[in-house]
Amino acid sequence: MTSKYALLALFIFTFLPLNAQETSAPQFGDGLLNLVGQDSSWTMKIAARAQFLATSNWEEQGDNTLSVLIRRARLKFGGYALTPKLQYKIELGLSNRDISGASKYTSNAPRYILDAYVRWNFYKNFELQFGQAKLPGNRERIVSSANLQLVDRSRLNSVFTLDREFSVQLLHHFKLTEQFKIKETFSLAQGEGRNVTTGNQGGIEFTGRLELFPFGDFKSNGEIVGADLKREKTPKLALAVAYDYNSNAVKTRGNQGRYMDTDIGLYETDISTLFIDAMFKYRGFSFMAEYANRKSEEPFATNEDDTFTGDIVQVGDALNFQTGYVLPKNWEISARYTTVNLDEVVKTENTENQYTIGVSKYINGHKLKIQSDLTYLEIANSNSEILYRLQFEIHF
Repeated sequence: MTSKYALLALFIFTFLPLNAQETSAPQFGDGLLNLVGQDSSWTMKIAARAQFLATSNWEEQGDNTLSVLIRRARLKFGGYALTPKLQYKIELGLSNRDISGASKYTSNAPRYILDAYVRWNFYKNFELQFGQAKLPGNRERIVSSANLQLVDRSRLNSVFTLDREFSVQLLHHFKLTEQFKIKETFSLAQGEGRNVTTGNQGGIEFTGRLELFPFGDFKSNGEIVGADLKREKTPKLALAVAYDYNSNAVKTRGNQGRYMDTDIGLYETDISTLFIDAMFKYRGFSFMAEYANRKSEEPFATNEDDTFTGDIVQVGDALNFQTGYVLPKNWEISARYTTVNLDEVVKTENTENQYTIGVSKYINGHKLKIQSDLTYLEIANSNSEILYRLQFEIHF
């Protein structure tokens, strides 16, 4: 009941003051409401979206399983306060998949908050961001789940991503030539993921990302949008490298995964993760490539007497290649190949190969679309699987 009261309070807080503000009804897909203060000293855009997913899974020598669920349900609030140079964003997740993952370090409570941060453009091309947000890691994670080319992200992302974290980030961009643009992002975080409430259990996480745009900017930030719906008239390319160092990490996947408990507290070890990625778009064709590598000098969690607890840092590497072509009436055919190779210390079946083909119909871009894909998952020394997914998304 508490969550229902919280949502009711949020609704009342948002809509009661409307008589004192100017409102405009935006076009479909551009938010539910755009609020502007009478003196234009603040703005708020309110948006909502939902994804409805049906999945059928066949395992070799096993039974077929079928599931239908609300994959994502989100509320988003964003705008500026006092000056357009001071931006903010709040995003709440309401589906079970959005809020799952509670632990004693998140007060055993649903994890409603996805993003909550402010970003200040304090000098020329420099911006300072403070709060909970995605870390500047792999491209596939930076792409919003609302803008994916296939039904969901690849196994590379699920195993190696940095995801969200409370952090302080410094963002900057500049041009080498009239076209050649460079973006840099540096982040300092506590290294334990989102919605932590009981302090810093481990060390500190440092992340940096450098991105090159040799042919200039993509239309509408297309470097972080799946599919070339804008049909770039000239070739566009983004090349990036990111590095993350999590000092005294206490989770099996850096700031993600399971806490590594021992008989004397949490196990701590240094974890480093490297990402290299690229995005190319031209006349409806898109291609994305990613590489990820995670290392740890001491991946085995041990008790005080050096006995093994069973937790192991997920060290290894992965490759992901993804491509697609948007047909004239906004139908898209896409394909993806992903291979994940965890070190043998992690598990015996250390190699996974994932082959995916997809078909999407963009009714109103990514704001209203139907997507389906078929995946064959090949796991070394284990049963193979076939996965079919059908998803509908609507974004107000």
